[in-house]
Amino acid sequence: MLSVAAHDIYHYRYRQLTLSNNRKEIKCMGGIDIFDRVQDIVAQQLGVDKNQVTKEANFADDLGADSLDTVELVMAIEEEFSIEIPDEDAEKIATLGQAIEFIQKAVVDK
Repeated sequence: MLSVAAHDIYHYRYRQLTLSNNRKEIKCMGGIDIFDRVQDIVAQQLGVDKNQVTKEANFADDLGADSLDTVELVMAIEEEFSIEIPDEDAEKIATLGQAIEFIQKAVVDK
């Protein structure tokens, strides 16, 4: 019984999800900000200003990503968060907000 409780505390501490009031940023893994990490990846991969990369900005329509860019974005996100994004899910990720939602679910389910 004690080992189960210790296990639960470990997972709670390192995978705790909180919602910031001001920007509604999703945080996990000890408070590391997913929004900032993904925003940095997108800005770097697409060569755009970080301020252009909002939760609603569409990678293709608003940020100029082509199909190769989106594949590279998915690969960079997979590497950064040590997750795997199946092709059918990757095709649905078109904005930073959608990427964050997928990462949040993948990290919690891990």
